[in-house]
Amino acid sequence: MFSQSEENYLKAIFHLTSAEKSGITTNEIAEKLATKPSSVTDMIQKLSDKKVVIYKKYYGVELTDSGRKIAANIVRKHRLWEVFLVEKLHFPWDEVHDIAEQLEHIQSLKLIRQLDQFLGFPTQDPHGDPIPDKNGNLKSIEKCLLSTLEKNESGICVGVDDSSSEFLKFLDKKGITLGKQIIVLDKEDFDDSLLIEIENQKIPISKKIANNLYIQKS
Repeated sequence: MFSQSEENYLKAIFHLTSAEKSGITTNEIAEKLATKPSSVTDMIQKLSDKKVVIYKKYYGVELTDSGRKIAANIVRKHRLWEVFLVEKLHFPWDEVHDIAEQLEHIQSLKLIRQLDQFLGFPTQDPHGDPIPDKNGNLKSIEKCLLSTLEKNESGICVGVDDSSSEFLKFLDKKGITLGKQIIVLDKEDFDDSLLIEIENQKIPISKKIANNLYIQKS
C-alpha cells in the first residue's frame, strides 16, 4: 500500500519519463511537484526501499517495472475520472483536473473496471491524453505541435500540452477544441505567431499557444 504522497511521486516520475529520457533528476521532480529537492531525496529513498524506483548518482531516478505499472494505474484512474466528469456529469474540461487528482487515489480495482466499462472503454481523456489500459500500456498517437506546421498546412486538434484551467478557458474563448480542424493561413517570420482558421473563423495566436496544442496532420 502506498500513501497519496508516494503515489504522487510515482505519477510525477511517470510523466517526466519519455522514450528519449529515462533518468529523471531530483530537481526535475521537485519542480514538477513544487517541493524542495531535499524532500524529494527523502521520498526517493523510501520508494527505493519499496523497490518501485531505482536511483543512481549522476544518472537519476527511474521507475522499476512494478513502479511503472503502479504509476500507470494512477494515471489510468485519473484520466478515466476526467472522462466521467466531462461526459456524464458535464463538467467543463478546465475544472476536472483538480477533482480527478483526488479521485485517482481510490483503491478499488472493481470500481475502476466498472467505470471503464460504463464509459465504453475510452482511449483518451478530455484533453487528448491516452488512457493506459488495465495492464499499464499506453497507446500513443502520431502528433506534432501546432507550432511546427507551416503556412497552408492543416490538421486535427488532438491534445494540449498545458492542461491548466487558465489555458483551457482561453481555448474555449477562442473556440479551439479537440477534434476540430485547424488550418495555418499565415506564419510570421518575426515571432512565429500564427493566423489559423477554425470553422471559417480566422484566429491569430501566439507561438506560446501554438507550442501547447497537439495536431494530427491532415
